[in-house]
Amino acid sequence: MHAYGDASNPTYDDLAGRDVETVRAAIRAGAYRGHTAGLASGKLQVNLAILSVDLAPDFEAFCRRNPQPCPLVGMTEPGNPLWPALGDIDVRTDTPSYNIYRDGNLVESVPDLSAVWRDDLVAFAIGCSFTFETALIAAGVPMAHIEADTTVPMYRTNIETIPAGPFGGGMVVSLRYVAPDQVDLARETTARFPWAHGAPVHVGDPAEIGIEDVHAPDWGDPPVSTEGVPVFWACGVTPQNALAEARPPLCITHTPGRMLITDIDDQTNSFIA
Repeated sequence: MHAYGDASNPTYDDLAGRDVETVRAAIRAGAYRGHTAGLASGKLQVNLAILSVDLAPDFEAFCRRNPQPCPLVGMTEPGNPLWPALGDIDVRTDTPSYNIYRDGNLVESVPDLSAVWRDDLVAFAIGCSFTFETALIAAGVPMAHIEADTTVPMYRTNIETIPAGPFGGGMVVSLRYVAPDQVDLARETTARFPWAHGAPVHVGDPAEIGIEDVHAPDWGDPPVSTEGVPVFWACGVTPQNALAEARPPLCITHTPGRMLITDIDDQTNSFIA
């Protein structure tokens, strides 16, 4: 039912164009650990943040105060790793890779959460720009990083978020170079996806938002090409930055570029659960 080129080790090309059930089965089995940009077209991809229930109200408030970098799609009940509102989801296994932070420090990346899951953990789903990339491609705006099978570059900026409790810090953005005559089209297309960060937050000189070198991203891979106009969108890695600054004893996120893919239509624009 879920056959691909090498069932034990499917590549990105094996999974490209496959349905969400096939992609998720490969991820859940531990057979695919790569980036998810362009996979399961039409389905909402989300950033994942997991933290203890005592910090959940402040983190929820942080997301709601900063809806462009942190569009809150939903959250789980404490201790429950299953997420039926988003589909056949188990947050312990259904992301290709997870980052484990202790006291604000990244201590390891793991393929699943079986060893660290606790009954007091709450998972948050936050919208992702991978969702609007499908719409950009359909509109005729090429995505060079998808064509090259790399992860979009992401950067810390001098754009401050609105704090809530211990959470705050600078916004993280993702970068895509767009042909000059397609910038307006890219802006109009992505503005239709508020749950995937919406329209760009900056177009033009990276230095104006505190980025010194686009070839040295804080997350992801360097740009495949710098031909065109640099266009920056708010990025769902912003909560990871806020979590690192808050330095909780334990928090868990997806590894940047390796998202949780839901069963939800990517046109959704409301809080789910």
